[in-house]
Amino acid sequence: MADGTAAPANELAIVPESMIADLLTRRSAFAAVESVFAAMARGEAYNFPVVREAIGHEDALYGFKGGFDRAGGVLGLKAGGYWPHNLERRGIINHQSTVFLFDPDTGRVRAMVGGNLLTALRTAAASSVSIRHLARKDAKVLGMIGAGHQAGFQLRAALETHAFEKVIGWNMHPEMLPNLGRVAGEMGVPFEAVELPGLSEADVIITITSSFAPTLMADHVSPGTHVACMGTDTKGKQEVEAALLGRATVFCDEVAQSVSIGEAQHAVAAGLLAEGDITQIGAVIGGTHPGRTSADEITLFDGTGVGLQDLAVAAAIVETAVDRGLATVVPV
Repeated sequence: MADGTAAPANELAIVPESMIADLLTRRSAFAAVESVFAAMARGEAYNFPVVREAIGHEDALYGFKGGFDRAGGVLGLKAGGYWPHNLERRGIINHQSTVFLFDPDTGRVRAMVGGNLLTALRTAAASSVSIRHLARKDAKVLGMIGAGHQAGFQLRAALETHAFEKVIGWNMHPEMLPNLGRVAGEMGVPFEAVELPGLSEADVIITITSSFAPTLMADHVSPGTHVACMGTDTKGKQEVEAALLGRATVFCDEVAQSVSIGEAQHAVAAGLLAEGDITQIGAVIGGTHPGRTSADEITLFDGTGVGLQDLAVAAAIVETAVDRGLATVVPV
């Protein structure tokens, strides 16, 4: 945005939701998220405090995530949230959001970008970044907990990141598991539904649910496994047993969010983990932390989702849209 590739300073670039699928690839989302994680660890990018509120209408949660990436010259926020009745009542997805980017030199608005598919792809990119940097190189079996809308994005991104030979999965509602089977089949990998103890076969496990009680227990996870926890982003949510974090080497997108709204909130409260035990994954990307140090080590990524992910991916979308002449550009 700051290098002149977006709209001029006196113009606003609008990229609607309908265009995002043609402008954002999983590869470009991965690159944007990996880069901003590294910038965060270097202290060149930081997130603003999250605002998240139950608005007392339609049972909706609404809020803002924002930040400033000095290295990338990206400033902005994502506004949106979760409307739990959208799909059943209106036929649209429950998560709705829009990203706004601003000129960090002047504060003028620079871009408005549809945030729904963007959010799904950046969340999947975050877990795949963790797999790339923390999973064993010989990992062959990918485990999935969750089979909802986001799970398909997670599965596709993971299968493109690593040479998995098999996918196993569990979901609270097993009738949804064929969704994972279809995605795995499209990617040329066999799929098998398992009970929770069967996840001990997995070398990598992705959890992507909206649970407020743990389903993945410590004894479901074998030595050497990498676990990417991607569903917990609110106080009280929990996907995995706190004891698992006590056994694992824990990494995150941002430590402050991890201990307050991520999986780590429960392990810290139970005295099984200290804030100082958690490492930003950007330190591994940047080479200041070794990451996995043994084949038997359990590594865990607590992915709460930070505003800088949204901004980095949105900036990449805007650059591509403007370069191709696809963005709607209006004066401001």
